[in-house]
Amino acid sequence: MSTNTDSADESPSASRMLARKRSAMRIFGGPTIGLVVMFIGLTLKSPYFLTVRNLGNILSQITDIGVLAAGATLVILIAGIDLSVAANMALTMMFTASLYADHHWPFVVTLIAGLLLGAFVGAINGLLATYGKVQPFVATLATMSACLGLALVITDGNTINGFPTWFVNFATVDLFGFLPLQAVIMMLIYLALAFWLRFRPGGRALYAIGGNEEVARLSGIPVLRMKTLVYMIAGALAAVAGWVDISTLDSAQPTAGANYLLNVIAVVVIGGASLSGGVGTMGSTFIGLLIIGVLNNGLSLTGVNPNLQPVVVGAVILAAVLTDRNARKAHG
Repeated sequence: MSTNTDSADESPSASRMLARKRSAMRIFGGPTIGLVVMFIGLTLKSPYFLTVRNLGNILSQITDIGVLAAGATLVILIAGIDLSVAANMALTMMFTASLYADHHWPFVVTLIAGLLLGAFVGAINGLLATYGKVQPFVATLATMSACLGLALVITDGNTINGFPTWFVNFATVDLFGFLPLQAVIMMLIYLALAFWLRFRPGGRALYAIGGNEEVARLSGIPVLRMKTLVYMIAGALAAVAGWVDISTLDSAQPTAGANYLLNVIAVVVIGGASLSGGVGTMGSTFIGLLIIGVLNNGLSLTGVNPNLQPVVVGAVILAAVLTDRNARKAHG
């Protein structure tokens, strides 16, 4: 009798330990090992790679993609997809810039307006995918096309320059002499979302929805509302990524982020998130972000043709998916 009781008491503890072990393996397993190997290889290949200036440049270059990838991770966790994040970023950039340059709104107010527009586009995606019963791929493809067109219409395709000095200076401020302030803000976003996913009921619910939406609904989770909220968060983060681009370039361009979508999806997939939903962490996405940043930087330093870089990224995505699939079979 006591043996059975002990086994029952130990079972939940063993399950929690197994879950922690699998979570740690997703973060500190293959992707992290690959990142370390890349660091070592590029350090030996190029004397300019492992320098404070270059590492700071890597962090600066991946900040906008990193913010977009944070929202994309949440969407993929619920077994969704958002193809509109980069286009949404371009739209909110041009909307913000137009309000400031053409209509002379206070700049802080224009930033808030852009944030609300990004969340609104995300809400449209969420409502179409949930209450509208439209496949997320189709819904976000439609909004992507609409956002790209509106970004060009707002200013007739023209670039807007001349933003407040204090805002542009954010791109040049380094903490401790090497850590870009923009990258610090991105890391804070990741930490906040990681805390929500790990410790808050709403965040934990995303894993349940991605794992089995019907079971999550029967368990009392407001599935439709939570899914819409996730798309809204992703849309708002697209606007934040637009802030980063405006600050970095001191301009708003309607074609900004035209090539970002591939990198955003690559970051999430390489980090170990499952496109079928229910698997992924902000920590693993951050590792995937560093891999993409180091890979692109390393290819440039070693003189690889820029036209071949997307080919390499595509190969890395495929390798990550195949490796993840084999690992899941082995753990199963």
